[in-house]
Amino acid sequence: MKRSFSLIFFLVSFTTFGQQGTIQEGLSISSKILDKDVEYSVYLPYDYNISDRSYPVLYLLHGYTDDETGWTQFGEVKTIADQQIGNPEVAPMIIVMPDAGVDWYINSYDGKTRYEDFFIEEFIPHIESTFRARSKKEFRAVAGLSMGGHGTLIYAMKHPDMFAAAAPLSAAAIGGEYIMSHDQDSWDEFFGFIFGPGLSGEDRLTEHVKNNTALFLAENRDAEDLKTVRWYIDCGDDDFLIEGNMELHKIMRRREIPHEFRVRDGAHNWTYWRTALPEVMKFVSESFHK
Repeated sequence: MKRSFSLIFFLVSFTTFGQQGTIQEGLSISSKILDKDVEYSVYLPYDYNISDRSYPVLYLLHGYTDDETGWTQFGEVKTIADQQIGNPEVAPMIIVMPDAGVDWYINSYDGKTRYEDFFIEEFIPHIESTFRARSKKEFRAVAGLSMGGHGTLIYAMKHPDMFAAAAPLSAAAIGGEYIMSHDQDSWDEFFGFIFGPGLSGEDRLTEHVKNNTALFLAENRDAEDLKTVRWYIDCGDDDFLIEGNMELHKIMRRREIPHEFRVRDGAHNWTYWRTALPEVMKFVSESFHK
């Protein structure tokens, strides 16, 4: 009986504690494009340090006012990833979480901040040369919440050749009506520095805005290019951004762009996003497993 108990305890312990990934925080890249150091965090799967294999990568983007530690501290990414990677449906993957401040993951209207250029031209190559990351489209995915959902949509729509899958969560999927009707003080505070301060009404619908907001891109980008990305869109029914996500769903349906659209019970908070992450990992793994 003692030996049987010991064996059972060992098996349970191995299942529960054996597949433990690691989090590396406080990492940084010196960006020439942004002229500053950009910090990021990385999750490495349990077998990274005992194998020679290369791994697919999920770029996981934080929301407004968070930073590269948002997903690790509040999103419990390590606990969730450890649990999910033990599931046959989920591929072992590297998860990369960069700091974007409040830059909306895009280039600013005046060219003073070029975060999109940094991400595509410097950050992805840096990750792929620093870690054993697979460097083809079919092994890259991007996901994020709120402002990070906006970044997810922008990157996958503008660079469909770079990402196999995209999973915006509670995304700031904004378009013309939202932009024109936004309160002036709020516009200047949250969007002015990136889209142009002092603009009101139709004057806000600049080419820069149209090239860097989700609903305009969903409407105007080549549909065949958008179809090369697998889409997973998830937003809570009590989220203040639900209307934009529903409009995005309508546009994609009308343009016959395949996508999965989820509206679940929940609001704009970490409780919702923590429950979304397991499904995101399963979804992107369907691309990685090909």
